[in-house]
Amino acid sequence: MKVAIIKYNAGNVQSVFYALDRLGVSYYLTDDEAEIRSADKVILPGVGEASSTMRSLRERGLDRVIPTLKQPFLGTCVGLQLMCRHSEEGNTDCMGIFNIDVKRFPAGKGLKVPHVGWNTIFDYQTPLTQGLQEKDYVYFVHSYYAELSPYTTAKTDYAQPFSAMLQKDNFYAAQFHTEISGQAGSRILENFLKLG
Repeated sequence: MKVAIIKYNAGNVQSVFYALDRLGVSYYLTDDEAEIRSADKVILPGVGEASSTMRSLRERGLDRVIPTLKQPFLGTCVGLQLMCRHSEEGNTDCMGIFNIDVKRFPAGKGLKVPHVGWNTIFDYQTPLTQGLQEKDYVYFVHSYYAELSPYTTAKTDYAQPFSAMLQKDNFYAAQFHTEISGQAGSRILENFLKLG
């Protein structure tokens, strides 16, 4: 199996490498269109800010390539947000795979922004959560969230319910960091890698 990790202006891809190493999967980091298209699976990791990371994708032409991919594709954290239509972070137009907007958590309500740490996910409607228990814990670091929508395949509650996971066709996304979410995150990655 060939797994392409998309190379762009995202931090901490090393933790994605470690997670795939633990699963015994071979992978390569690339921004080359032909290499991405020939991969069996594609991962868009995410640590960063929406406008600068989106600009980096545009500079490489990847904003046009990604929405046309046919193999299973997984975006995590800001990767999920860039797959949406628009983000309030930097007033950024994104790729529009999911026809929804990304909004900043409201101030107040006694909750800190960013949302950092372990939180539960629930209402699973995706093959990626097979083998998880309802309300398993995963690890989040974000100030912006994707609203609930028909694409929502798992939810989390912080200030209000929001999309923890999204799916449309071959495109899957997780707001949390699968690669540092312990056994639950490892199982989600494993399930993604098993997709046909």
